[in-house]
Amino acid sequence: MASDDEPLFKAMTEDRFLAVCSEAKGLVTLKHFKAPFLKVEPFLPGHYEVFDLKPNGQVASVVMVKYHHCRDEPPHALYYNVEKLFPGFETETVKNKLWILFNDAIKRRLMTDRLGLGLQLVAATLLKQLKEAQVQYPLQTFVIGMEDSPDLLAARKVGNHIGSEHHEVLFNSEEGIQALDEVIFSLETYNITTAHASVSMYLISKYIQKNTDSVVIFSGEGSEELIQGYIYFHNKRWSHLENTELERSSQGIYLMISLELRVPFLDHHFSSYYLYLSTEMRIPKNEIEKHLLRETFEDSNLILKEILCDGITSVKNSWFKILQKYVEHQVDDAMMANAAQKFPFNTPKTKGYYYHQILEHHFPGQADWLSHYWMPKWIDATDPSAHTLTHYKSAAKA
Repeated sequence: MASDDEPLFKAMTEDRFLAVCSEAKGLVTLKHFKAPFLKVEPFLPGHYEVFDLKPNGQVASVVMVKYHHCRDEPPHALYYNVEKLFPGFETETVKNKLWILFNDAIKRRLMTDRLGLGLQLVAATLLKQLKEAQVQYPLQTFVIGMEDSPDLLAARKVGNHIGSEHHEVLFNSEEGIQALDEVIFSLETYNITTAHASVSMYLISKYIQKNTDSVVIFSGEGSEELIQGYIYFHNKRWSHLENTELERSSQGIYLMISLELRVPFLDHHFSSYYLYLSTEMRIPKNEIEKHLLRETFEDSNLILKEILCDGITSVKNSWFKILQKYVEHQVDDAMMANAAQKFPFNTPKTKGYYYHQILEHHFPGQADWLSHYWMPKWIDATDPSAHTLTHYKSAAKA
């Protein structure tokens, strides 16, 4: 049994009955005559486990092996048909390699009849490759946001510039809030940032499924995890610890897949090369946190998005503020006072309690699916949103 880039869960009883499924909800309702309550565990990506199947049908775990690390070049990269990569770590040489590997990452994901996508860099690169391949159907691009959101305006310009068949998906705060329950049920997590960010992914996925025949979606997901683009990295004195934090921040991405999502930024060959570069090459160079990867792609006048899910709402009323205001009215002081008794594992310290409560409703007693609450490192934070960080507040005033 192995897990690569898609979710996998397993359940094993004391009498060695084993069940596996890509979603935990496929296991929690299973009944076994000797174990009325199955303990469901997430299977870590990049691992494989060897089992011994006994003649009586019982299963015993033999060994668990981590076969891939994000900084290791995958063996199958030897068979990629990539143009010659010149040796050396001069800045221009590295930028050239990143472009070649990124283009190749997209090219190897073009085995499909119809496409949709979200990020402008992926869109522009993909469009160029479709023209070279003489593909006749129009490229479709998708964006979601509330009225007057920055994402809508920016994506509209990109769509007009590249001539795509552009779709704008509008939603209001009530629709977003109503989707929270289904999002948490679908993702099987109470992690606050995951829930916040995934509402827009969920709503745009529903739109694509209902209104188009697109199945394969190209996305820019993973770019900020790869390049340490999140605001809290501003507080870090860069050292070997940043690679550890990078792995932590990207650990749950594989749980956010919807439709058939293709993510070139997380291509094994591309990401392993970038992470192989020295810390000095990836270190932010000034107060606005310019990274080598950002500089590489901004050379083509294409800007990577900065904070996930902020751009889907207006500048005056962010998605974070909308959800914060709603959750404040769903959790009272008495509930918070009893939080440690109700949720002894990963006890919520804020009214993010609400998300924990939703998961508990759907999957009682399964709080340890999430090994930890994701929270920014190196700062005194009780809420994971970038809006609570001093650096973000300072940048917003500038």
